[in-house]
Amino acid sequence: MPGYSQIEVDRAGRVMTVTLNRPDRMNAWTPVMEAELRACLDAVREDDGVRAIVLTGAGRGFCAGADMAALSASSTGSAAAPAQPDRGAGDLDQRYTYLLGMPQPILAAINGAAAGVGLCLALMCDIRFVAMGAKITTAFSRRGLVAEHGSAWLLPRLVGPMNAADLLLSGRTVEAAEAERLGLARMLPAEEFLPAVQRYAAEMADFASPRSVRIMKRQLQEAWTQPLGAAVRDAEREIALCRATEDFREGVAHFVEKRPPAFTGR
Repeated sequence: MPGYSQIEVDRAGRVMTVTLNRPDRMNAWTPVMEAELRACLDAVREDDGVRAIVLTGAGRGFCAGADMAALSASSTGSAAAPAQPDRGAGDLDQRYTYLLGMPQPILAAINGAAAGVGLCLALMCDIRFVAMGAKITTAFSRRGLVAEHGSAWLLPRLVGPMNAADLLLSGRTVEAAEAERLGLARMLPAEEFLPAVQRYAAEMADFASPRSVRIMKRQLQEAWTQPLGAAVRDAEREIALCRATEDFREGVAHFVEKRPPAFTGR
């Protein structure tokens, strides 16, 4: 991995942990951090050795939102919003939706405060864990902003329309226990929080077929806008294709032989 200035990357077995690394600023989001995270994930997109990704923050926070110095400059007109490249019109081509399009599952380990764009990042992950006592807020309405980066589309699908309206319109802060009740994240004890998430990721990486995971991620994404009949027909086609794969044969063999699997992803 190349050197980064605002993220840290660690690999243990088949799990890669990406840590937003501005702990003195509660990992406030910057254009540099955005570019480094994108470059890091693009680099491992086709890496068969990485089968699960954990995204977390250094220190006491996950990501406290956009850096307030940049927001302050923007509000006075002294700085323009950074230009964004044209990434295409596809659902998973947008500024942060590429996270959803990663072939590997991404697990958000929300170790502390998550606000604004920091919460949006977590929403783009496949599974969210939150440390007991951590605080989460959309914050947009309290900054004179709007529901950014597709959060008005994602939140109703994750927590229901009324809960989404509550979180977005009020901009209030919720603690981890309420986030779990809403179905926004799964709460874990703050002590040894990150190792617990990494163990979950390692179990997924070691015991689930990467081919199955990749296809099921696509099925889950398409199901958001897909009629039931289309989802069933797609599943039937994929089931038929599975039967000729190495991973299906290995999935049966390791179960019968009572041994750990050796999936190839093929």
